[in-house]
Amino acid sequence: MPYLGTQPNNVKKNIGLYNPSEILQLTKDGSWGGSLELIQSQTVSTVANVAFTTIKESVYDVHLLQVFNYQPATNDRLGMRFYEGGVLETASVYEYAYQYGYYNGGFGENKSTGDNHLKICPDEVNGAGDSSEAYCYIYNAGDSSKYTFTTQQMVGTDFFRYGGGILPQASTVDGLYLYGDNNGENFSCTANLYGVKQIWVT
Repeated sequence: MPYLGTQPNNVKKNIGLYNPSEILQLTKDGSWGGSLELIQSQTVSTVANVAFTTIKESVYDVHLLQVFNYQPATNDRLGMRFYEGGVLETASVYEYAYQYGYYNGGFGENKSTGDNHLKICPDEVNGAGDSSEAYCYIYNAGDSSKYTFTTQQMVGTDFFRYGGGILPQASTVDGLYLYGDNNGENFSCTANLYGVKQIWVT
């Protein structure tokens, strides 16, 4: 399998097994697989939405969105939509499926084959004093021949949720839009978007 990026001299003949010195060199060069480049970080307070309009979709096949301390004004959930060619996709074309569990032992699922958003933080978050965080991987954003899909996990004060979603239309996704998708409430959070560096291609 070929190496992506500028390959250090001491690993040019490597066949797939790296010794510690090679790993150190790759790490210094910022080329070790799975390392992250911070594209943008936003900390907001009492806003209606957060937009990432520069995501380096032509550079990275995989992105990581982290959301910390999501707090709606009273009770709302955080949804995500994609920009395609600079145009926000608001139609009911998103699909998702999630499993969830509660502190009291309750479990269930939530799914849709035609919603106008994907879910990032669910509506169990109840304003001040309660918060949620999420980790969402986004795949194929810059490949117009493939669908863009996500895998994610979310945790709150007394619940967890995991699953994924998809935008089932081949297009180039070049931005993300976060908003209160149930009640349209203002919210506060810190949102970090990373590009995931990779060494290998198949």
